[in-house]
Amino acid sequence: MFEPKIRNSQTDLLMKAILTLESEEDAYRFFEDICTIPEIKSISQRLEVAYLLDRKETYQKIAEETGASSATISRVNRSLSYGADGYRRVLDAMGEKK
Repeated sequence: MFEPKIRNSQTDLLMKAILTLESEEDAYRFFEDICTIPEIKSISQRLEVAYLLDRKETYQKIAEETGASSATISRVNRSLSYGADGYRRVLDAMGEKK
């Protein structure tokens, strides 16, 4: 069983809250309240980087398309390769919904 490194009562509450979101509008409302706009943009950028890496795009093209630094692209790539499979699960689930 997966045991998250960041697990505590606060992160448990956050994950439970996210799981209650039923629509894209609910998600936008929640994240606009809980995160700053730069935080949302940063998280969104990382997800787009993961999406492009999964499609075998080059670091240069990803940087051009997303504005992400090579350090961010590398960090996301490490997570895709050696992380907790969070990106993989989300990308796979999103691909099934298309």
